[in-house]
Amino acid sequence: MFSCSPTLWAQDASHKLTVMDEFQLQLPTDPQISPDGKRIVYVRRFADPMTDKRYSNLWIINADGTDHRPLTTGNRSDASPRWSPDGLRLAYLSDADGKQQIYIRWMDTGQTARITNLEQAPDAIAWSPDGKMLSFSSLVLGKGPHIADLPAPPSGAKWADPPAAYDRLVYRFNGAGYLKPGFMQIFVVDSEGGAPRQVSNGNFPNGGNEFGPSRASWTPDGKYLIVSVNRHPESDHAYFDDEVYEFNVADGSLRPLTNRKGPDNSPAVSPDGKLIAYTGYDDRYQGHQTTKLYLMNRDGSNSRSLSDKLDRDIQDPQWSPDNSGVYFRYDDQGDSKIGFYSVDGAFKKITDHLASTLGAGGSGTFSLSRTGVIALTYGRPDNPGDIAISNMGAMKVLTSLNQELLAQNKPGHVEEISVESSKDNRKIQGWIVHPPDFDPSKKYPLVLEIHGGPFADYGDRFDFEKQVLASRGYVVLYINPRGSTSYGEEFANLIHHAYPGDDFYDLNSGVDAVIAKGYIDTNNLFVTGGSGGGVLTCWTIEHTERFRAAASLYPVINWYSFALTSDIPFITKYWFPGLPWDSTDNYMQRSLTNLVAKVKTPTLVMTGEADYRTPISEAEQFYEALKLLNVDTVLVRVPEEPHGIGRRPSHHIAKMLYVAGWFEQHQAKP
Repeated sequence: MFSCSPTLWAQDASHKLTVMDEFQLQLPTDPQISPDGKRIVYVRRFADPMTDKRYSNLWIINADGTDHRPLTTGNRSDASPRWSPDGLRLAYLSDADGKQQIYIRWMDTGQTARITNLEQAPDAIAWSPDGKMLSFSSLVLGKGPHIADLPAPPSGAKWADPPAAYDRLVYRFNGAGYLKPGFMQIFVVDSEGGAPRQVSNGNFPNGGNEFGPSRASWTPDGKYLIVSVNRHPESDHAYFDDEVYEFNVADGSLRPLTNRKGPDNSPAVSPDGKLIAYTGYDDRYQGHQTTKLYLMNRDGSNSRSLSDKLDRDIQDPQWSPDNSGVYFRYDDQGDSKIGFYSVDGAFKKITDHLASTLGAGGSGTFSLSRTGVIALTYGRPDNPGDIAISNMGAMKVLTSLNQELLAQNKPGHVEEISVESSKDNRKIQGWIVHPPDFDPSKKYPLVLEIHGGPFADYGDRFDFEKQVLASRGYVVLYINPRGSTSYGEEFANLIHHAYPGDDFYDLNSGVDAVIAKGYIDTNNLFVTGGSGGGVLTCWTIEHTERFRAAASLYPVINWYSFALTSDIPFITKYWFPGLPWDSTDNYMQRSLTNLVAKVKTPTLVMTGEADYRTPISEAEQFYEALKLLNVDTVLVRVPEEPHGIGRRPSHHIAKMLYVAGWFEQHQAKP
């Protein structure tokens, strides 16, 4: 059905971006500046066309932009570089020997040594203040539920694998598959090597959960680790109820420093050891709750919020070297920024345009030297990302990782727009990606691309998928409808217990605004989106027939079945008034199966077969419903892919081509 001629898989002679340029992109992340502020090590991600896998190497560059070179090379995954306090060594994670372990590199000689040999991969490494130890998180296997003693097979027999039994609420997780029994725990290991020592204990996720590991913050005296931990007896049902704990490195004894209903995360101890910065919120079971920046005394007393007035989600707090305040990452009106709060609550924006390797949605990364110089990932709508420094407010971009690719393959111009919603005249922010050879006197097909989340945001960031559609002659519109983050809690919660719903009017108003510019072929309007964007794609075609075709990627179709099959069942208490059987009418009112009989639009539905966030059974329900209604539809199953369809580069390429191919098949001819 979707034939791909060889010309689609080779460099286009017209010098526009094509799907195969996926293998040319170089994407930077996690820049770590040395303590003296003179050198930056960062992770550089790339895709290999021969193995069809994604890898990452470590690169280094001087803060003046000189001596830019790789520290590691080859098809391997190197990650999480962290400088020792004296700047003489670099710890990092790598699977160079086949399994992820901790490595140390001596920066003067280039000598490298692996210092762990663990069965379960370490993560979230952090140096002790004296450089003698590293803390990390790793899974400690436990035992699953015991139901029966099974007989051993006869000698030489080949029996099938035994059944697997589970007794946790979250028993499988997107990207990880079916989970091994056990919990993440906190360890320390000598930086010269040796046997790691487990610091935390108990059947609790002391070292993090399925969403990611918890990175410990050392106290300056090296005696304690400050960590965010969920040690509630019913942690499965209170999934976001983390507290900040103090762990004694010597004996593992612990005490909580916070105690409230709601998450307390990302603790960071001040350089002088007197204060702890952390993020969190009081859990009110709303769809979106703004993550604030807090300070408390080292002993847990005098906790106070610094960021109430900002009304934006705070991430990744990092202390200034002089103890005067905390730097952090936040999104504001679709742009990722670095901000600063002094300890007495004075706010200052430091820089804009943190780049993300996640496309138009997502934030960048940064680190801070003892001299106050910031290393960051920097990007713009026409630049996937580079390494930059910010020094006393002055920005300097050090790299040009994709200069050659973009010089040969001109990306489409991205224009920011503001529209009024037909629902209530609210201002809605959006962006238009024009074809590279755009001529406003001509007519172009339009693709409305909707972000997922739904509590997320698009912004003025490079997005490869949208640029590929633009290079094929489409004008691409993406906007932040109500429910999007980076506009404050009130705007995000306009969809509280009402998603999908009025966000449709914001999206439709965006389409009207672009049509009013005069260069859109109104007979060729298309709509697509993934995850929450897939939900709104289906909701949109249930409320209008203006689109020629739709592509719904990894959507939720039936909220009742989603609540009982997804890897995040605990979010139902935030998105709905009650459990499915207590609030059935509300679940079904928002389900796409409820209004599916109104759909006339040809619709492609695509999901990965290993998607445990929005399981493929969701896509199958919409597909079967449309088939029963004799609506033109196709179901696309992507082998071994989790949520997002991007683990394998070829699958990501197929996703882009299937969406484009579906739209091209259904274009109205002049």
